[in-house]
Amino acid sequence: MSLSRPHRTLAAVVVALSLATGTSACSTGTPLDNIVEGLVQQGIDQVAGGIDDQIRGLVDDVLGGVEITGDGEVPASFPAEVAVTGSVLGGGAAPDGLGWVVRTQLDGGLGFADAGAALEQAGFAPSGVSTDTGSGYGAYTSAAYRVDLSVATDDAGTVTATYVVTSR
Repeated sequence: MSLSRPHRTLAAVVVALSLATGTSACSTGTPLDNIVEGLVQQGIDQVAGGIDDQIRGLVDDVLGGVEITGDGEVPASFPAEVAVTGSVLGGGAAPDGLGWVVRTQLDGGLGFADAGAALEQAGFAPSGVSTDTGSGYGAYTSAAYRVDLSVATDDAGTVTATYVVTSR
């Protein structure tokens, strides 16, 4: 299948958004890196802020039903029983409920223990939990879902949690 030029351009923008969002916590902290990262983030914010329903429809066509959010909300199909902690930065959903990813920012001293505790209170059992100062990883399962939770702190002290959710 060959994509038309607008579809290829849109696909490139979506991939760039995904890569830039996924690597935004990896800054080395040099002034040049911070300037470049800031410019990339501004571009992402402008593109994400300008996506209207027509563009979202094109993304859906190009990516075969993948849902992407960047508006502070989890994807519409995200399972309600998966408790997320912090302010939602964005996320994505595979077609047909095959999986979801949500990234949050944990403020006010919240960290891995808080995010894990919220999942446990929602009925998820932890396994393979490993933590150190400022970061952690663990798998949490329920009868219906598996959640791989990772929490990291960047050089600026910003704590983010990433939830990768799959159906069981």
